[in-house]
Amino acid sequence: MIYLDNAATSWPKPEIVYKTMESFLRTVGGNPGRASHSMAIAAGSAVEEARILVAQLIDASDKNRVIFTLNCTDALNLGLKGLLKAGDHVITDSIGHNSVVRPLTKLEQQEVKVTRLASDKQTGSLSADDIEKAITKETKLIVVTHASNVTGVIQPIKEYGEIAKKHNVIFMVDAAQTAGTYPINIKDSHIDLLAFSGHKGLLGPPGTGVLYVGKRAVLDSIREGGTGSQSELEKQPTQLPQMYESGTPNTVGIAGLGAALRFILDLGVKNIRDHEIELIGHLLNGLLSIPQITVYGPNDAEKQVAVVSFNIEGWEPAEAGAILDQSFDIKVRTGLYCAPVAHKTFGTFPTGSVRIGLGYFNTIEDIDFTVEALKKMANSKGGVA
Repeated sequence: MIYLDNAATSWPKPEIVYKTMESFLRTVGGNPGRASHSMAIAAGSAVEEARILVAQLIDASDKNRVIFTLNCTDALNLGLKGLLKAGDHVITDSIGHNSVVRPLTKLEQQEVKVTRLASDKQTGSLSADDIEKAITKETKLIVVTHASNVTGVIQPIKEYGEIAKKHNVIFMVDAAQTAGTYPINIKDSHIDLLAFSGHKGLLGPPGTGVLYVGKRAVLDSIREGGTGSQSELEKQPTQLPQMYESGTPNTVGIAGLGAALRFILDLGVKNIRDHEIELIGHLLNGLLSIPQITVYGPNDAEKQVAVVSFNIEGWEPAEAGAILDQSFDIKVRTGLYCAPVAHKTFGTFPTGSVRIGLGYFNTIEDIDFTVEALKKMANSKGGVA
């Protein structure tokens, strides 16, 4: 079996993730911050260690500004809905995931003004000049996708961040497709809000996500409840991270995420990126050698993350994905990937495309086998390969 759906969720995980989560449930298992006994203290230590490791990954000087969330979607909702109010203006791109698109659509119904800038139809990248021209006196936020989950294009967030800082506008980045596989430095890119999941490039378990909240970003909480601190208060605590972390967290998941972060930091994000560039380049060379295949995006391993989308002449995307699964035991994603706006930008709406999401544990041999399978399908002109 060849797993090529890492853009949705990475698999397999590092062995240390499995071992850490099993050990946590068997030997720790307490509720962090909810008691003074040893199991609760150990659980709290696991959460705080993961928080420190996230801060190290993104070069955040204050670990308490690292907020654990249910997933990247939850992080984006907290950042957008906690920040924006009626009359505010937000600027965004046209390659965003529904995790950005849908909250902004909801906020529009609450009189938040949204400007959706047209991205380049070939690559999906947004012009920094267009962002600056769209800024008005009401502009509160610029929110962009770091890398498209459709074409993999990496946007120049440092350029965008400099514009946001120049105009005193909050800058938010959806890093779901880059965290763990591409270097991110919140200081260099002037990022105020950074959202990402734990189960994709970070190689952690599902049900884990992060929102980094910078000093310039003052958010309302969107969920109130028990925090394990200041229990005498009827109002939500205002100190970080407790203000945004109500209820019992996914402690075993966060412990697993901490193990994944140790794995990534020991290995080095640059080394992971170098490996993925090699895989992307090899895959692109193979796909572009098949005349019946159309590949979308920059088609440049240096300019994209390990996400490659394409269509095969004579095959509907869903049909192609089913054949790859059933006849070749290759797991890919097909359709719109929860990003219809991006597919409209690239001209693949409404049927979408076939997506290969490479990961750290994929090999050149995986790619060679997949390319050969696609050659057979392309030459069969829609018949069963």
